[in-house]
Amino acid sequence: MVTEQTVVPAEVTARWRAGAAATGPADRAAVEHAVRAAYRAAGLAEPASVRWFGSPSSAAEAALELRAAGAVSVREAVRTLPWEAARRQAVEQVGAAGWAPLWALTGGELGPVTNALAGRIRDAVLDRLAPEPDLERADQPAADAARARRTAVRLALLDAVRGQHDAPWFAAFEAAGVLTGTPAGEADRADKAGQAGVEALAEVARGAGWWWPYEGVALVSERPVALHRDEAGRLDRADGPALEFADGFALHAWRGMPVPADFLSGLGGVTVERIRTEENAELRRVLLEHYGYERYLADSGAEPLHRDGTGVLWRIQLPDDEPVVMVEVVNSTAEPDGTFRTYWLRVPPSTRTARAGVAWTFGIPEAEYHPQRET
Repeated sequence: MVTEQTVVPAEVTARWRAGAAATGPADRAAVEHAVRAAYRAAGLAEPASVRWFGSPSSAAEAALELRAAGAVSVREAVRTLPWEAARRQAVEQVGAAGWAPLWALTGGELGPVTNALAGRIRDAVLDRLAPEPDLERADQPAADAARARRTAVRLALLDAVRGQHDAPWFAAFEAAGVLTGTPAGEADRADKAGQAGVEALAEVARGAGWWWPYEGVALVSERPVALHRDEAGRLDRADGPALEFADGFALHAWRGMPVPADFLSGLGGVTVERIRTEENAELRRVLLEHYGYERYLADSGAEPLHRDGTGVLWRIQLPDDEPVVMVEVVNSTAEPDGTFRTYWLRVPPSTRTARAGVAWTFGIPEAEYHPQRET
């Protein structure tokens, strides 16, 4: 067995980070082999069929139909129980005191970005399959039916195993020596509680997205065909879907913020008036960020609130939203071409002086900010 002494957590985390962001078609034969191994490890009969779908959305829709027809989910046996056993074993392997730092280097490192992406997918599937009822237009029976539909979709989503998006836990298990990399076909020979099932689940995660285990049938989603993120790992693309699946299911986002598909197509022609008249405050911020604060200040005829030796304080007043307040500062060190670069620092709306704004960026009160003159 691999132990924590022979595994480098950073290398394990890097592998599973790549797996969580992997795109492209699965090796279906290998994934199906692993799915069946997961059922065997749980003491269940192998599924009579493994059905493939282009996205978690279409797979969830099929799961919804199965549930309506009385299908029984076996997620607890296939995923929950071996997962709990593997976690106990991982803690035993590294010790109670060692688990927290190991998790910080593996699951804790991958969790925020991966879980945020999985949450976005879940919410998008829910809204696609069961939109929120329009209470102003729908009558009571229609509203009740819409709520019941949303509840049913939520329950179907709870039946899912997250596949590649369970990467944070797989990274921790592998770093702890519980996940050894045993091929799925040999997983049923593992002698530790939970290891056989987790080995098989990891094999599915290496090649597929979300999947739903039911008695007699497993529903498996392909991974996305495209994933676009910014340097912070947030979904981000200005000229198309940030996350796209083969069947057309897609998520659009700008620097992590969900936006309508047709919203992005108009970013190229944004004007000051378009920004002012956008009713949705979040979308207005996207427009403003895309347009550029400096450019907006110039084109909108904004007036400075305050200026002192540190810079100039500007305020952009926005309808039905908090104002955007920024400090304009000029770097005292010249660029190679002799020019001096201007920077824009966003500060809290309550800021009243340029010096207070700059001091806030350093995390100190204005009275304590006494920069030395740079030479």
